[in-house]
Amino acid sequence: MPSIAQQIKQERNTLIKLDLSTRTIPTSVSEFWTSRQRQASSIHEVSYRACFKPHLPRYFIEQYTEPGDIVYDPYMGRGTTIIEAALLGRNVIGNDVNPLCTIFTAPRLNVPPLNEVEKRLSSIRLIQDSKSDIDLSMFFQAKTLSEIVSLKRYLARRSNAGEEDAIDKWIRMVATNRLTGHSSGFFSVYTLPPNQATSPGSQRKINKLRRQKPEYRNVKELILRKSRSLLRNLSPEQITSLNAAGKSAKLSSSSAHLTLHIADESVRLTVTSPPFLNIVQYSKDNWLRCWFNGIDDAEVAKNITMSHTVEEWSAEMLKVFLELFRITARGGYVAFEVGEVRKGNVKLDEYVVPVGLKAGFTCKAILINKQLFTKTANIWGIKNNKHGTNTNRIVLFQK
Repeated sequence: MPSIAQQIKQERNTLIKLDLSTRTIPTSVSEFWTSRQRQASSIHEVSYRACFKPHLPRYFIEQYTEPGDIVYDPYMGRGTTIIEAALLGRNVIGNDVNPLCTIFTAPRLNVPPLNEVEKRLSSIRLIQDSKSDIDLSMFFQAKTLSEIVSLKRYLARRSNAGEEDAIDKWIRMVATNRLTGHSSGFFSVYTLPPNQATSPGSQRKINKLRRQKPEYRNVKELILRKSRSLLRNLSPEQITSLNAAGKSAKLSSSSAHLTLHIADESVRLTVTSPPFLNIVQYSKDNWLRCWFNGIDDAEVAKNITMSHTVEEWSAEMLKVFLELFRITARGGYVAFEVGEVRKGNVKLDEYVVPVGLKAGFTCKAILINKQLFTKTANIWGIKNNKHGTNTNRIVLFQK
């Protein structure tokens, strides 16, 4: 009997020919939300690799849900869908096999007052000469590293004792996102953008090339500065909305196809973006963040979907779609964002359509959103609307 991957491969050409070539699935190419991206809330400004802009989920949340409906993301990442849905008065469920994602998302669903953050930071004693268990001298000046290690140990003690509260979790989130970056707003010397952590050996090369060495960074001051930035354009009503959603939010670190804690037919809308084959190396990008939070990055890597072929990827996505079909309410929607990979030669929406149909959904449309590249994308030499993931390709399904 052929494997699931073989079955999907056999059925793919038939389904694509039936539905796409005969144009029974409407395909729209436009700038659906890109022009509004600069209007996004500052609370979203948490760095994570391969995340989409807030106005992508907002577009679908406003179109297909009402306040109080449940919005879900099985590949939560930094929590963009979850936070945007909460801002819009929806109930939220989030999941991601990477436990860092809950660390990034949960604190923004229980926003502490800024003065309480400042008070807590003042009360934390950062012990000088705290030694790291690994050599991080290529990233951090000695006093800075001592402060980081001391804060790491404080948070671990609070967590292990069951005493970590909303303020501690906020400080943990902000510190995790300030570890490394390419400006004086980060704890580190100049390095890769904050959503990627280079290896110690590569950082030594960067330091040598740039003739730089780590300078002292005041950890508490930078955490407070970033906290102010995250909260800078939040209204009291928006904070209330976030905290209200946080009271009923369900955030988990399960495999996307094993979410038995989510009730049958309870989700009105799913907006998500899965791993694109093995394009992004989440473990390599997040090893330093994992270290700070006491997470085994190698164990996380084992659980993240890293398919080497589209057939393997399709087989994994079928399992996810079967689970999505179970939890999606009758009449509910799934907006599944994928990109062009391998220099535009593979368009994953062509593989998603037959997988969604096989799971039982109806494919309503394919939306292709054109957008300009970010500075990070240009660094890697990818041109606008040519290849890579600069073009959002969203397949919309309905149950």
